[in-house]
Amino acid sequence: MKRWGIWILFVITSSGAYSQSVLSLSHADLKDKIMGGWAGQTIGVTFGGPYEFRFPGTFIGDYQPLIWSDDYLRNTMINNPGLYDDLYMDITFVDIIEKKGFDAPVGLFADAFAHAGFELWHANQAARYNILQKIPAPLSGHWENNPHADDIDYQIESDFAGLMSPGMPNAASGISDKIGHIMNYGDGWYGGVFVGAMYTQAFIFSDVTRIINQALKTIPAQSDFYKCINDVIECHKKYPNDWKEAWFEVQKKWADEIGCPDGVFAPFNIDAKVNAAYVVIGLLYGQGDFTKTLEITTRCGQDADCNPSTAGGILGTMLGYSKIPEYWRKGLKDAEDINFKYTDLSLNKVYELSYQHALKNIERNGGSVSGDKVNIKTQKPEPVKFEKSFEGLYPINKIAANWTPEKREIDFSFAGTGFVLKGEVVDWSDKSSTYVYDAELHIDNKFVETVKLPASLNGRRYDLYWKYNLAKGNHHVLIKLLNFPEGKYVHIGDVIVYSDAPAKIGLIKN
Repeated sequence: MKRWGIWILFVITSSGAYSQSVLSLSHADLKDKIMGGWAGQTIGVTFGGPYEFRFPGTFIGDYQPLIWSDDYLRNTMINNPGLYDDLYMDITFVDIIEKKGFDAPVGLFADAFAHAGFELWHANQAARYNILQKIPAPLSGHWENNPHADDIDYQIESDFAGLMSPGMPNAASGISDKIGHIMNYGDGWYGGVFVGAMYTQAFIFSDVTRIINQALKTIPAQSDFYKCINDVIECHKKYPNDWKEAWFEVQKKWADEIGCPDGVFAPFNIDAKVNAAYVVIGLLYGQGDFTKTLEITTRCGQDADCNPSTAGGILGTMLGYSKIPEYWRKGLKDAEDINFKYTDLSLNKVYELSYQHALKNIERNGGSVSGDKVNIKTQKPEPVKFEKSFEGLYPINKIAANWTPEKREIDFSFAGTGFVLKGEVVDWSDKSSTYVYDAELHIDNKFVETVKLPASLNGRRYDLYWKYNLAKGNHHVLIKLLNFPEGKYVHIGDVIVYSDAPAKIGLIKN
């Protein structure tokens, strides 16, 4: 069957359903789709930028206009380059593949982003700290070493894996297994696997519902991530014309944060499955319309720049660069030669690199390049391994820690099975400070460990201390700062307390 310059050879399965065997595209069509993926991401993140985490726990009302102009994209890339963190993280990994090949060891990818000049947050920064402190991948992303393991980080960085794996979701999952575990685990990792798989299916299908359903097959059905996305799919079937019904369903069932300390007992939510659900809401209710998709995804709130970036990238791949509406592409030409901050790569350079990587990956996975045709051996999506972060842990309380400056000590007591102490020692007057605190952790009068607390922004430990899986009961925590000179800064945040069962409903007596 020929459609829009794409040839698909079908085979009949034993059940009588059709499935793809070989996908044949012209070089021009393949590159157009890859360009559409990168361009869609860039447009989406620029459009959603002003609303990033400005609407936690709610959606953006219909009465509020969302802005766009012809020169908005170029101006943002020049004047607000830090907005494009999801893109320059992608590009960092693309650059390693270009220089070292597909089989480059995970340590090269980890070192590249750990030593890069860009600022990082949440799971990425927690993983960067781990790598700099010689805790290698995949331990750097594991929830016991990274309280942000279920956060959105790899989900917004996995686009490259799908774009270089057209029609090959399992190949994309293999890339994500290696790179995604640098900074994430469990549902946080599944976000990247799912997004990568949606990109791979966007090369095959022109129906967003089918793209989503096929991609979800890469996620274990017993995972919360799968259940959350499936709830959105089912809600769309029941309420096909009201995206807010799906939004409320996600809010009711999945919005309670467990891992990320910034979102526990707060409306802020950077959890991968929740924000992936917003991407899926935008795609399903946007019905293939680029403008409608970006608007709905952005109006879902929370990470309102990264989510339309993901939705825009997937839809841009499905449509192809040439079919992204002119309204959105007007300012793109003026931005395509601007290097992303912290990189020497622009969109035009990434278009070509990603296209060349796709050709190589197609051949690595049994496809061929013959004349003007690229023949892709498509893959039946297979679920990746099951993982679960923070299993058996339930946040039950948020308490204050005591700071005794004259003793250089932090202490607190709690009843439960674990804790996270929020806070930082960043010297904001000198974000590149080379000063490093040494801090001892004692639990129940027993020494546990000494850790380094760099005062630099890029080297910082994202949360001061945490410990899970303690014996259930009463505990006392003492932290000693061994080298705290005059004039240095330490901010002590709240303590998130965990136990092995949810807190009982009722008044808490202090």
